[in-house]
Amino acid sequence: MKIEILDTTLRDGSQGEHISFSVRDKLAVSEALDELGAAWIEAGNPGSNPKDLEFFRLASSLKLQHAKLCAFGSTRKKGSPPEKDGQVKSLLAAETGAVVIFGKSWDLHVTEVLRAELDENIAMIAETVAFLKERGRTVIYDAEHFFDGWKANPPYAISTLKAAAEAGAACIVLCDTNGGSFPDFIAKGVGAARKALARFLPPSGGGIRIGIHAHNDAGMACANTVMAVEAGCTHVQGTLVGFGERCGNTALAAVIPSIEIKLKKTCLPPGKLARLSELTWKVAEAANVAVPDNMPYVGRYAFAHKAGMHADGILKLKCSFEHIEPSLVGNSRHFPMSEVGGRSAIAERVKKIDPSVTRDHPLTVLLLEKIKELEASGWQFEGADASFELLVRRLIAGTKPPRGTKPPKSVYKPLFKILAYRVVSEHPTGSSIACSHAWIKVLVDGRTEIAAAEGNGPVHALDGALRRALVHFYADLTQVRLLDYKVRVIDGNEATAAKVRVLIESTDGLRSWSTVGVSDDIIDASRAALVDSIEYKLILDGEEGGHTA
Repeated sequence: MKIEILDTTLRDGSQGEHISFSVRDKLAVSEALDELGAAWIEAGNPGSNPKDLEFFRLASSLKLQHAKLCAFGSTRKKGSPPEKDGQVKSLLAAETGAVVIFGKSWDLHVTEVLRAELDENIAMIAETVAFLKERGRTVIYDAEHFFDGWKANPPYAISTLKAAAEAGAACIVLCDTNGGSFPDFIAKGVGAARKALARFLPPSGGGIRIGIHAHNDAGMACANTVMAVEAGCTHVQGTLVGFGERCGNTALAAVIPSIEIKLKKTCLPPGKLARLSELTWKVAEAANVAVPDNMPYVGRYAFAHKAGMHADGILKLKCSFEHIEPSLVGNSRHFPMSEVGGRSAIAERVKKIDPSVTRDHPLTVLLLEKIKELEASGWQFEGADASFELLVRRLIAGTKPPRGTKPPKSVYKPLFKILAYRVVSEHPTGSSIACSHAWIKVLVDGRTEIAAAEGNGPVHALDGALRRALVHFYADLTQVRLLDYKVRVIDGNEATAAKVRVLIESTDGLRSWSTVGVSDDIIDASRAALVDSIEYKLILDGEEGGHTA
């Protein structure tokens, strides 16, 4: 049976720290999850806030091809029949074909949180499921705190599952809500649930599904989810990037490939797995968070090989240091550049610019020596791929090719030159307002341009002035913005005279890149990183079809 995926980024994910989706964000995330091929999108709680109500009103305009939207809510309140419960009625008002409701499985929560009798909780579950099913909804029942409840009072926890199944739930989801269970315990709990619900699980594969919803408080969410699938769960819940309440939820981007590639079970429509990295980054962008660099399968470092021995091994035999082919999940192999990288790694990176370069090519030897020299003086290219590529291009352009070979075409040509710049910061006495001004003069194709800008700080002002000068020649620069700016002191013993390393991450909305600058002057280090950032963008645009003037 196919493993169906329910993504709860827009509901459980929105409960993560610093996560806030606008209605437009929620629509964009829904479209991305549909592109991936998720079966269900848990899109919010219409009974909790006006924004979710507005989303469900607008969601009917979405042309989803694979996913179905679900409204989320709880069972009826104690003492209130479903038809009079405002929260239950809001689930119907959302007009989704499916609803996800949660109920209590842990007797402690029933008596101490709900302040209800155990039998009344059973009735709340059964009556709410039946009420929604009778009105044409597919009901997914989340057994909240199931594993804690099963540990404390196994018969009662199981009885809550039976109540939902007998009332007509299409799927019973076992929730490790506190996120503290270990994989072996998860497997035993899934086994107990399957045994108790055996009559609802025909051998032919029909009937209800049993699902898993894991939190990551003990760092086990992904392992628990995979173990639950091996134990018989056919429904998996999580958030694509992994963010959510407290330590987050199962990261579906890390679990889906494990299920599809390692367990040989189908989760997504054909061809969709190869778009996993792209769409994970798209959802992260909508949430205004970064995909963790070391996230399995889709992170920037997931297939990074820094050590020279590793790089050499990969180039000889891919499986020597990689558990899957990166392209299966839409990612790519990466060789961070450093003095420990070795010639094989450097040659592999340079081949993207000049395919003729080999491990023993003179340029490879020159580059390795240059990197060692620069890193000894404080430079670091490991987190600044764009600056490394520019270094390669400049060296190729300035080095005569070996006899009998032709230089690569359009490797590097300076697209602008800063002739002079000045940065001034003002801190008026008695005022909390500080202001910086920058003036810059650039040369482009024999023409000069002078521009000035004001900023919150000297680097902000310099960035604004440089862009303002260059946009007269390269209109595409209006698309570029800084994502991150980091300063590292290289030698703290020098105090305020220490050399600093500035790392800048930039984006044009379609891609992102990182550059580095080093100097004992923080403004000059920032200038170097800014110049590389803009130059890299312009070179890529030029190679992809020219600049917009």
